[in-house]
Amino acid sequence: MSARAWLIDDDEAIRDALAWLLASRGVACTACASAEEFLARWSSDIGGCIVLDIRMAGMSGAELFQELRQRGNRLPVIFLTGHGDVPMAVAAIKQGAFDFVEKPFNDNELVDRIIAALEVDARRRAAAGSGESKQALLARLTLRERQVMELVLAGKYNKVIADELNISMRTVEVHRARLFEKMGVKTAVELAQLLAAADEN
Repeated sequence: MSARAWLIDDDEAIRDALAWLLASRGVACTACASAEEFLARWSSDIGGCIVLDIRMAGMSGAELFQELRQRGNRLPVIFLTGHGDVPMAVAAIKQGAFDFVEKPFNDNELVDRIIAALEVDARRRAAAGSGESKQALLARLTLRERQVMELVLAGKYNKVIADELNISMRTVEVHRARLFEKMGVKTAVELAQLLAAADEN
């Protein structure tokens, strides 16, 4: 099955609205009414991303995320959360989730995040298909870009990176932009996921 967005939400109205929205932007999707339904369809070779409601009847989105981690899932996961679920979603991001979006969400912003997640998965598959290793990816970077990258991946802000490397904040911004461009990513999360995928090669 071709890469697509997998929508997992027990609210039929949200599933229908999201499916329509994605279709209007040319994004293929498959909707599932429960975590259990998705698990019945899941296999390690499917492509795309997962859009997952964090609270559902039966197996919750958080429980499904943990189950998929145990199964070695590599698909980027975007959580849909209510306001009270934000701490849980932040914890999931620290465990490797791609992003979370609060309800009620801005339609176009959500689709933009889904498209970004699909691009990350496509790059990961391309890297895996080419057998490109983490060392090969890092070979593209200058020494200074690698130093900036390590601090970015550690979650440090540009000002802190500038202080630690004794360079200006503007210089950090330039190095950060160049390393993201060379790696083909737009965010630190995407960079971490790309390197994690390359580790498998």
